[in-house]
Order: sequence, then C-alpha cells, then structure tokens
Amino acid sequence: MATERILTHPGSAHKDELLACALLVAVHGVEIIRREPTQADLDDPTTAVVDVGGEHEPARNNFDHHQFPADHPPLCSVSLVLQHLGLYEDARAFCDWLEPAEWFDTRGPNATAKWLGVDREVLSKVNSPIDVTLLRRFAKSVHLVPGDPIWEMLRYTGEDLLEYLRSLRQRLDFLASRAVIWNVAGHEVLFLPRTEPLPEEPSAGLGRYLQTIGKDKEVVAMVYPDRRGSGYGLSRHNDSPCFDFTRIEGEADVHFAHARGFVAKTSSADAQRLRELLEKALVATA
Repeated sequence: MATERILTHPGSAHKDELLACALLVAVHGVEIIRREPTQADLDDPTTAVVDVGGEHEPARNNFDHHQFPADHPPLCSVSLVLQHLGLYEDARAFCDWLEPAEWFDTRGPNATAKWLGVDREVLSKVNSPIDVTLLRRFAKSVHLVPGDPIWEMLRYTGEDLLEYLRSLRQRLDFLASRAVIWNVAGHEVLFLPRTEPLPEEPSAGLGRYLQTIGKDKEVVAMVYPDRRGSGYGLSRHNDSPCFDFTRIEGEADVHFAHARGFVAKTSSADAQRLRELLEKALVATA
C-alpha cells in the first residue's frame, strides 16, 4: 500500500526525525504533517508516523523509538527508516555521522561527548548554522508540501543520502576491480588508472575502499585521474607526512601543488612518470 503522507511530532525538531522525514520524502514524494498522531494514524499504513506514537511497526509505517528500554542499543527514528529501506548496515559502515546521531538523540549530549572521548563543549563548537536553520524552520512548520523550500531541501537531502548509499557498493566493487597498491620506496600508495567513461568524481570512495580492504592505515598516498584534465591527482592519505607535494611544484608537468603540500596535479598520465613524481615528493626523514 502506497504511503500518502508523513506525520511527525510538533514543537522542537531534532536531526533524527528530520533525516527520517527526508528519506521518506525522497522515496514517496508526499506531504509532511507535524502534529500528534491519533490511533487512526497509527493504524493507517498509508501514513508514515515518525518519531512519535510509541510504536515501531514497519509493516504499518510506524517508526518511533521512544518506547525502547533505557538499556536498548542506541537507535533513533532515522535508524528505523534506514532499516526499513534495507540500508542501515551500509549507513552504519559508511556514514560516520549516524552512530553519533543515534547516541545524541537517545543518550543526550553529555553521554555522547563521553562516548566520543571529547569535552561537552566540543559538540557545540562543531555545530553548523546550516543545521540550526534547517531544524528551526522545520520546527516552525505545520504542513509541508512539494514546492515549499523546506520540503524541497528535505527531498534533496534524502535523495543525496539514498544515492550515496545505493551507489557506494557499486563504486567499491568498481574500485576493487581496478585499483592497485604500489610500493614507492617502501611506502604503500593506492593507484587508480583512468577508465572511460570517467566517473564524475574519480577519487570518490577511495578512502572507504581502503577501509574495506584493511589498508586505511598502511596506504599513505593516492594517485587518481584528474576530473579536470587528462592527467592525475596525487594526494596524501590521512594527511601522512611521508609526502610533501610542494617538492614537485617546479616540475614541468605539474601545474598545481597546494602550498600546504597535501595535494598536487600533473598533466602526465604515464605510470612510470607518476612513480617518479611520488619519489621526488617523498620526505626523506618520514
């Protein structure tokens, strides 16, 4: 049965139900109503009830977590919607923001800061005014329909998140079939050869790929096709001090080297030349 509307609680808004609504809007393209649900709403499978209602019944489109016991593993409304969409495991693996969001919503800021190993004040310092404005405007809304700026922003957010999760597995499979590990003077470097057609973001997913193959700590640099030209980008991985790409800024085929030394661009597409540039950029004392 098709979802015809999304219903969530009125009053103050939080990241978990905003993201849950964003995902459902992206999937179903329906209105959002912010009020307390009735029993009829909970019984109606065409109404997705999010973050309110005291029920987690995906078969009836009900996604609340507040009735879970205090010692339940941290799960919030966006977690439940991701589970319903079959994307939760990938989201936990590839969305670094999800687990902190679950903790923040279910355990509060003090417990979350302790779990993260940071001072409570750090959480406020990394808070974005974009988050504040979107949550505030969402909280002031009662009824959102297609064409409303906030509804459209939620749709964009949901679509981008779904696209990221659904395409990442395909991207990782692609990288597994193409990427190779070079040894450059005893250092491991990930090399991605150019393919046609060139992906929109050739370097996208490289870090995640290294995590999946257990090489995130060992690999110290990456070489990948430059989407703006026919050459390649060279960059540090995890800001490793092993390479300083300002050391190659004077090379004839290097047209950009960042002043902080973490990335460079070359017009060369020859593998041997790319290795030479890496060797020239190597910091001998690293």
